Amino acid sequence: MKETLQHVEQMVDESPVVDVTETFRQFEELLAELKAKVDGRFELARDPSTLALESYGNHPDGPGGRLAAYSGPEIDWMVHSWLGNPKASFANLHLTVWLGPQVKVPHLGIALLVWPEGWFYLDSVPRVHLMQDGDYYDRYYEPLNAGWLAVKEENPELEWFTSRAGFIRASLSPTAQCYSFPRAEKNIDLVRRLTHEHVDRWLGWVDEAEPVPGDERAALAASDLAIRRNIAERDPANVMGVRFFGQETTDRLVRGLWGGDRELPRPGAPR
Repeated sequence: MKETLQHVEQMVDESPVVDVTETFRQFEELLAELKAKVDGRFELARDPSTLALESYGNHPDGPGGRLAAYSGPEIDWMVHSWLGNPKASFANLHLTVWLGPQVKVPHLGIALLVWPEGWFYLDSVPRVHLMQDGDYYDRYYEPLNAGWLAVKEENPELEWFTSRAGFIRASLSPTAQCYSFPRAEKNIDLVRRLTHEHVDRWLGWVDEAEPVPGDERAALAASDLAIRRNIAERDPANVMGVRFFGQETTDRLVRGLWGGDRELPRPGAPR
């Protein structure tokens, strides 16, 4: 299997400038479908800190984006966002769901990218040290292993994406999907199938999860926040935000990804 080993900005700069609006729309539609499944299961409210980010930039005439974050009794922080310039080869879209500390189910991570080829990330972000908690691994990761191998073995057009940032490589679970691919319809269909299957499975995990003891929840919530903040702040793709919108706006967007400006209380926090 081939491998992509480039920074995002390298991928964009070394590719022809093409209009990828159609693929961007397909990815938008896919994330909307997935978000609707999450909305149907959880009580959620838009965090007021992200209302001003409903639309920024000057899309469709140039770079633009949207960032909406939500919280609720069972969800610490959910982000539904996009950033880019689809008419000039690039769009980055996210749907990430960080659960509250009432359960230890892995968090849900989905990202889609056009650069102008396709790219996707799909993962179950662990809440424990997998090498320490074998039961947790057996419950949430080992059942996905055969399917993970099948994706690698049966889809020769996919190129495994290896981040040049060691921290980002460390953030991937053993069953993370992280690939570049030609924007052929069959590959987009594969991404659609994998993401829908995973969201359905993840919702089942939530429904079946045992509650976390009350005296363990504060530590779990603190760990979740540290992981979320580190991933958001250390993402090498943040350079594209700086390129399009400058450092100040990018810093605000990054805070939106981890909840640095949040106004709604975290689940379980004193009101």
